[in-house]
Amino acid sequence: MRLLRHLFARSSRRLFPEDSLHRITDAIAAGERLHRGEVMFAVESNLPPSAVISGVEPRERAHEVFVRLRTWDTEANNGVLIYLLLADHRIEIVADRGLAGRVSDAQWREVCQLIETGMGEGRAEQAVLDGIAAASALLAQHFPQQDGQVDEDELPNRPHLLD
Repeated sequence: MRLLRHLFARSSRRLFPEDSLHRITDAIAAGERLHRGEVMFAVESNLPPSAVISGVEPRERAHEVFVRLRTWDTEANNGVLIYLLLADHRIEIVADRGLAGRVSDAQWREVCQLIETGMGEGRAEQAVLDGIAAASALLAQHFPQQDGQVDEDELPNRPHLLD
């Protein structure tokens, strides 16, 4: 059953057309003006059949994407990846080690639940925008922007469509 979902998954490009990607990019940039962290958003329609057959789980894939996109490559180790795997209807958040002990797993699960609820209601773009805002609010609590401090945009804000 899982293999069939991955073989016939809906395209992320249909779910997030170009104008939607621009709005998500803008939301990431706006959120990053509130904190010194970095937020990335990646969506993947499906995994290759070999990955599904070998049992690759969404969390494992999210970690692979976190590394591949170099989300960890920030000075304060405070990058956050919001990852959607459409075929499995899964949202995963991978946060760099600078957030360990600051933001709990339960708080990240709340952000995932927020996105999941919106996606389930057919509001994909708004769900992602809400999730980005919630993740940015958590980052602002622990890495707030400070007056007079220059914050370099260390990672790209544009969403990554991985299919």
